[in-house]
Amino acid sequence: MGLYWEEFEEGKEYITRARTVTEADVVAFAGLSGDFNPLHTDAEFMRASQFGERIAHGMLVSSISTGLSSQMGWFEGTTLALMEVTFRFKAPVKFGDTVRTVIKVRDKKETSKPDRGILVAEANVLNQRDEVVVEGQWTTMMRRRAA
Repeated sequence: MGLYWEEFEEGKEYITRARTVTEADVVAFAGLSGDFNPLHTDAEFMRASQFGERIAHGMLVSSISTGLSSQMGWFEGTTLALMEVTFRFKAPVKFGDTVRTVIKVRDKKETSKPDRGILVAEANVLNQRDEVVVEGQWTTMMRRRAA
């Protein structure tokens, strides 16, 4: 069971394990999403680009981030709703980069219903060089402990 609203501490950081982004991830995501942009799928085209090679989809990296957070168990069974997500893509993620997510609780809000509360958190994805590649914010509705 995940953490309840009361158990999250404002200002505290929760750090996921890391995961390497592979070519297979990008190919699978392109097929699933239908996004075959040359940025992600055309090695020859990208050799002449500012990046010099293919890069992962920003939404793939964001999806990996939510998966890494889910694997940690913090939100398992206690999340009632994902209410809002914002992303700013700050730097490319290349095949072979290893990413992790740092979640920092920014705000906790009570609701009119005593069984739930709102959690607002920064959710930044960092690469193996500790560079922020995706800057995000997640707003979730979380279960509260029974009175």
